[in-house]
Amino acid sequence: MAYGRVGRTPTKATCLPACLKQELLRCFLLIFSPPLQVIFHDVAALTDKLFPVVEAMQKHFSAGSGTYYSDAIFFLSVAMHQIMPKEIQQIIQLDLDLKYKTNIRELFEEFDNFLPGAIIGIAREMQPVYRHTFWQFRHENPTTRVGGPPPDGLPGFNSGVMLLSLEAMRQSPLYSRLLEPAHVQQLASKYHFRGHLGDQDFFTMIGMEHPELFHVLDCTWNRQLCTWWRDHGYSDVFDAYFRCEGHVKIYHGNCNTPIPDD
Repeated sequence: MAYGRVGRTPTKATCLPACLKQELLRCFLLIFSPPLQVIFHDVAALTDKLFPVVEAMQKHFSAGSGTYYSDAIFFLSVAMHQIMPKEIQQIIQLDLDLKYKTNIRELFEEFDNFLPGAIIGIAREMQPVYRHTFWQFRHENPTTRVGGPPPDGLPGFNSGVMLLSLEAMRQSPLYSRLLEPAHVQQLASKYHFRGHLGDQDFFTMIGMEHPELFHVLDCTWNRQLCTWWRDHGYSDVFDAYFRCEGHVKIYHGNCNTPIPDD
């Protein structure tokens, strides 16, 4: 699900996939006051547009053909600025396994906190998944911050809640270069990177090299609940990644984790 903004007013809800349940749509229409325009996009048509951009990424950021994140649609955010109409300047892209504890309009205000050069707002990953993914690079560079826990480490990003400044993405020569297959290959080779989480992997990898492209959202905007990695070899460091202080604004029930009741 994505919410777009023309100027400073949220005006469009972009629904993906097009089979979104009517009951859910009615809920969104009740939440937002007019004017609101709802646009459904054909997933197949979007995938066709995305494929030339993300073809080179798929071998680095998916687990192989036929797996969950192998479809080009999971790289939608990477090229959203090329697909959406030019009048759409900002988009918030959200997973569906979220529970909101505040008005989504407050999230749009985070765009105002972007520093010059920032194009994407995104929260840190709250599990040691990238400590694992970058294991070889970390072994070769024992003092690196890559894959380390906050506040001093670089744990990577989680794409469950993302703010995409489409206009900034369009105007960034650096981001355009990073989308080129040769640059993707160069960085993947440097970091020995082989991921399986689609756009999240791409943003994590380029964030290690160019953190200035990202406005880091507070963990309360994407309070992830999955604890899978705690039980799979990282119990000793898990809490350093999973810790999040403050009033939670959005819960993220990733890996089918139950979300707390009110």
